[in-house]
Parts: sequence; structure tokens; C-alpha cells
Amino acid sequence: MKCLVVVNSKGGNTRMVANALVDALEKAGSEAVFVDDPAAVDRASVDTAEVVLAGFWTDKGDCAPEMATFLERLSGKRVFLFGPEYFERILGNVQKHLPADAEILGTAMCQGKMGGGVRKRYEAMLAENPGDARIQAMIDNFDAALAHPTEEDVARITAAAQRALGA
Repeated sequence: MKCLVVVNSKGGNTRMVANALVDALEKAGSEAVFVDDPAAVDRASVDTAEVVLAGFWTDKGDCAPEMATFLERLSGKRVFLFGPEYFERILGNVQKHLPADAEILGTAMCQGKMGGGVRKRYEAMLAENPGDARIQAMIDNFDAALAHPTEEDVARITAAAQRALGA
């Protein structure tokens, strides 16, 4: 099976997962082409791929604009999405960029590290609203995310992709 693995990774977490996916696909006998920039993917690469695995980081509750533009080019393609676990609505936001005739084979998400600016923003919010349990939960989630993606996260996403692709 010819797979195109396209990743848009700001902090390196999604890229790490994508590299593990490429390794697992190749070990299973598939051909996997890896592209680290959605804007750099040419039409021929999309056309010749039997399956597109698209990995993304979360940008304000969605994928970054570069990935959204790439996803919109996947008309008629079989697609597997992977990225950070955040809220279920993010997956819905990202899926809306796919053309109606793209077939979603599966999805897999995992927690990922966030930039330090995110924690500072949460801390400022908590300073303005002391005792706000929702904001404290956001800070706690930020702290828990520092250990992710773990080897278990990568293995789970790799297994999900292999099941979805029948590999």
C-alpha cells in the first residue's frame, strides 16, 4: 500500500508520532512517503497515494491553516487523521476541512506538550479569577501534558493507524 504521511508539527510531538507511523508502515510492507510541511506536498504525491495519514497540532481549537488547506485537497482520498488529544470538538473542526467525498478511515489522538506561553495565559486567567476550577483544571492539564506524547501514546496511534489501513 502506498501511504502519504503529512505532518504539521509546531513543537515536534506530532512529528515524533508521524516518524513512528512511517516506521511501522514500512515494517508492515507499505510504502510510506513522509512530508513535514503540508504546503510542500505536490499534486502527484496526493494522486498516487492510496491512503493519506495527516498529523496536526491544535491551533485555537482546529488544525493550523496550512493543514486545513492541505486537507481540502484530499477529494476522493482515504484519510487517517492523528494529532493531539484535546477536546472532541477539535477532531470535528479538523474533519470539516476534508472534502465530502474523502473517506475517513480512522482517527487517533494523544495529549501533547504545549508552549510555555499557554501556561502563562492560563496563570493570568487564574489571577483574574482566583479559585476558578475550570482554569485550574486547564493548568493541571498543561502540567500533565509535559510528559506526552509517551511511548504508549505513540504505540496506540500506530496500532490504530495499522488497524484502519488493514496493515
